[in-house]
Amino acid sequence: MQKFSLNRRLALAVMAASMTMIGSLPQIAMAYDENSSSAVNVDAKGVGLKGFDPVAYFTASAPTMGKSSLTAAHDGVTYHFASTENRDKFKTDPAKYAPQYGGFCAMGVALEKKLDGDPQAWRVVDGKLYLNVNKDVQKKWLEDVPGNLKKAEMNWGSIKTKTPKSL
Repeated sequence: MQKFSLNRRLALAVMAASMTMIGSLPQIAMAYDENSSSAVNVDAKGVGLKGFDPVAYFTASAPTMGKSSLTAAHDGVTYHFASTENRDKFKTDPAKYAPQYGGFCAMGVALEKKLDGDPQAWRVVDGKLYLNVNKDVQKKWLEDVPGNLKKAEMNWGSIKTKTPKSL
């Protein structure tokens, strides 16, 4: 009986420690809801670009994680910024820095789909920020950027308020 009690207590202690450790891991923001008819790709808290700073793509030429303490909103999306300077630039001209197609995958839009945008699979083209669902899809998109953008522009108006699941 004593051995069972000791093993049970040990198992409970290990389980409690594991739960504490899991709870302390950083939470990854999920931005894609296949049942949402929103024209913007945000997480459950309304944050776009999964917390990455939209201005940094233009100024640092790299995806840069923003801080939840530095925010600005545009078209129903809250964006995070790495610096007050970037936040202030965004506030001056948000349409210049916000991702195209609401942060959905540009190649997906060209194919009449609303796919999640990956902030690590990005490109600035003609002063506009575009995302792709992943780097493999981005390679395909880059094979014909003008043609894919032409298709995406034609498609976006008819799909932007549809659910990804319905497309």
